[in-house]
Amino acid sequence: MPTHRLARAALLATVFVCAACGLVYELSLVTLGSYLIGDTAAQASITLSVMVCAMGVGALLAKPLRPHAAAAFVAVELALAVIGGLSVAALYASYAWLNVYTAALVVAAAVIGMLVGAEIPLLMELLQQVRKQEASSAVADLFAADYVGALLGGLAFPFLLLPVFGQIRGSLVVGVVNAIAGLALAFFFFRDRMTRAARHTLIATTAVVACGLSSAYLYADRFEATAQQALFAHPIVWQTRTPYQQIVLTESFSPFATTDTRLFLNGGLQFSSVDEYRYHEALVHPVLAGSRRSVLVLGGGDGLALREILRYPDVERVTLVELDPAMVELARTDDRLTELNRHAFDDPRVRVVNADAFNWLRGAPGLFDAVIVDLPDPDQTSVAKLYSQEFYAMTANVLAPGARLVVQSGSPFFAPRSFWTIDATLRSAGLHTTPFHVDVPSFGDWGFVLAAMNESPTPALRSPTPLRSLDETTLTAATVFPPDRRPKDPQVSTLMHPVILDLQRQEWR
Repeated sequence: MPTHRLARAALLATVFVCAACGLVYELSLVTLGSYLIGDTAAQASITLSVMVCAMGVGALLAKPLRPHAAAAFVAVELALAVIGGLSVAALYASYAWLNVYTAALVVAAAVIGMLVGAEIPLLMELLQQVRKQEASSAVADLFAADYVGALLGGLAFPFLLLPVFGQIRGSLVVGVVNAIAGLALAFFFFRDRMTRAARHTLIATTAVVACGLSSAYLYADRFEATAQQALFAHPIVWQTRTPYQQIVLTESFSPFATTDTRLFLNGGLQFSSVDEYRYHEALVHPVLAGSRRSVLVLGGGDGLALREILRYPDVERVTLVELDPAMVELARTDDRLTELNRHAFDDPRVRVVNADAFNWLRGAPGLFDAVIVDLPDPDQTSVAKLYSQEFYAMTANVLAPGARLVVQSGSPFFAPRSFWTIDATLRSAGLHTTPFHVDVPSFGDWGFVLAAMNESPTPALRSPTPLRSLDETTLTAATVFPPDRRPKDPQVSTLMHPVILDLQRQEWR
């Protein structure tokens, strides 16, 4: 093959690789934001819009570098290797220790975008140096390789880099690939287009970059553990990142001289072992005051709601639908959790289904006498659909005659508009509701909505044994809300208009 054809093929292959790396940087920033902030739509919008705009700026800034295209391209790739490769770690550090994220994200997206934007003009100049061709033909060749490379990056990120390396190391690996691609192209095919001083400078810079990225890769786990601990007040005793969420357990001593075990999902507190019984007694026992032969639990992968349900000897079967198998496995095997949930998952009456609750309801296999919706707060786009009119309508479809439904609904004190929106959304799905609230010190004033098809259910207790935090008198009082926390024209949340998501952002700042 003639030398110019080999150089041209290598150059287009480099465009392919660089495009894949550039898209991985974008996806890394979007994914990190969704993990830390929880607002996937906003994070994607900020990242993509800033990066695309910055790419245009970078293309313009690269024009004066065209006479030194080979050296400039290597410099750009080395800069991308460092900034792109370390971007996830730097943003995580900013969030953990400085409590600054969005501003840092804008800066990172802008810098990476400018560097990515500078690649194409420089590669175009190198392509023309290999062989002169019409501008339209050269553009077509470059963009064909660029778009196909983006496909590789888009698929490699979720299916290879994220599960195998994780976010921090995955970005570092891509940074190394970026640097190798630029160096290989320039030094194998355009070495004579660079001055001796430029070559020596780039080689020295490459050595420094290689040492820096290698050190970052080696210390990634230690860095991540330190940054994670900075986000939590109590020592982390167990943590993992699953395809669905980050799960963290912390442990400390409570003011009552007992161990305080806390579960966090994506940074949000799910329970404290000191007072979780107050939450789960209120969640479970009022809804089981009616029929309860067959019970459905949506969420509740920690097994604490199951513990309360299994108190009833006349409960014949419980179906628990939990998205994340890792959460159930933790609750089934971790000594701290099995002590709390009393080995609930070992009860033969319990059947676990690992599935998305929304999709599972569309093909639910039967009707249930009681349905308990114990899902995380709707502060993420992926969870907001589980607080929609459509979701509640599907939930109503699995209620047997005379069945009851309960939904954990957040705090009527700290987030009253969100609370009453959940109530209004349930009513819009054809259900009759009875809201109530209890005190859970770890959460504050916390609310639930009890619902049924034909009439508003009267809260009652039929527990086979006395409860620690509820009796008939306190449950009746729990249905009373002070004037400043009563509903004021609540909206209905739907799939196409998830107002609950906006309300959560506003009220839980």
